[in-house]
Amino acid sequence: MPQRPNIVFITSHDIGRHLGCYGVQCVSSPGIDAIATTGVRCADACCASPICSPARASMATGRFPHAHGVTGLIHLGWELNEGETHLASRLERAGYDTALAGLQHETGRPEQHGLAQSLTGGRADAHDIAEACERFFGEPRQRPFYLQVGFFEPHRYQGTGFGPATPDDPDRVEVFPWLQDTAEAREEVAQFQGAIRLLDQAVTRIDAALRDRGFAEDTLVIFASDHGVPFPRAKASCYEAGIHIALIARWPNGGIDGHRVCDLPINGVDLVPTILDLIGEESSNGVHGRSVAEAWRGGAMPATPIFSEMNFHAYFDPMRAVRDGTTKLIVNFAPGAAFYDTSQQWRPRTQPAFPADPRNAKHPLVELYDLQSDPWEQHNLAEEPAWQDARQQQLKNLSDWMHGTEDFLLTTPPLDGRGRAALDLVQQT
Repeated sequence: MPQRPNIVFITSHDIGRHLGCYGVQCVSSPGIDAIATTGVRCADACCASPICSPARASMATGRFPHAHGVTGLIHLGWELNEGETHLASRLERAGYDTALAGLQHETGRPEQHGLAQSLTGGRADAHDIAEACERFFGEPRQRPFYLQVGFFEPHRYQGTGFGPATPDDPDRVEVFPWLQDTAEAREEVAQFQGAIRLLDQAVTRIDAALRDRGFAEDTLVIFASDHGVPFPRAKASCYEAGIHIALIARWPNGGIDGHRVCDLPINGVDLVPTILDLIGEESSNGVHGRSVAEAWRGGAMPATPIFSEMNFHAYFDPMRAVRDGTTKLIVNFAPGAAFYDTSQQWRPRTQPAFPADPRNAKHPLVELYDLQSDPWEQHNLAEEPAWQDARQQQLKNLSDWMHGTEDFLLTTPPLDGRGRAALDLVQQT
């Protein structure tokens, strides 16, 4: 067993998997791609929730949002339940110096997260974050360190697009397959990619500083996005475009290297038990995830279902989702809009290619998709006779998970007719 590594955990907003190392040819991300080239790229990583604070809190606690309490955004009042333990607190007790550069968005109480030092005082410019990390790596210390790095990019700025970065050329971008390919969509994707380039430049500086200070071989570097991309029918939805995340890990002296691809389905709740396993610490019984350290080192592990949930973004829109193999089920507990548009504009510039009349479409009660033939979830099979066995099996998977993790929807469900109908479905399996 190698000595305990330093840990640098880098997170970004809203990037999904829109990176060169995930096969996107029109975006520039050489710094992040280089970490994947020298480490392990997780090809099937998903978030526990398709919005920021719940997803990040799950990565920090190893528990699903309905359990840890952050079912909405912390700046709107949601908070970790009493007794929840942040990864940084666990590592501090295990002998690590802990620090934060940039933002964290999983708790509003500094005493809750265990990050002893803030290098930037909160949200900061990407290059200011990189500069703070460079200084941090130069400080003398006697113990291993845990540095949590939180970038705002490529999140939208309220009412001003994607911030100060220079956009890419709209004629050279690729519009996402589930969106209408229009001039406005191309402009927005070009701005999105400009923000990704700015993020990547800062990540490049951080990685170079690790090498220059001699830390690269003995540091576990993790790069993760919080949830899917910030476009209609992605972020704030349980469709694949909303729950797909980038997840890259590297620790050369710990066997996590070699330009490998890990195909194991991984959930955001798996990160806490994996990190603790890698440093020789036990996870508590309340952690919902499992260690995937063996898979990161190239070993074989059995696949398990991927679960994700949506509760509150701008309004209460509870849904629960399970993917097992290539079959995906979503149960919608409220009769809301078919998707929540996260563009933060009164008139969004990007429009989904489906469903028909998207602005007036509503959630169906149950959605079932065959991701092998229908990767963008256009054809709902929930009422198809040939798919009823698959529907029932996935409903059972969902019900077992909700009961096993004590989902609050089971005991305090929405009281409208849709909520009762959805609850009846998962209770009857």
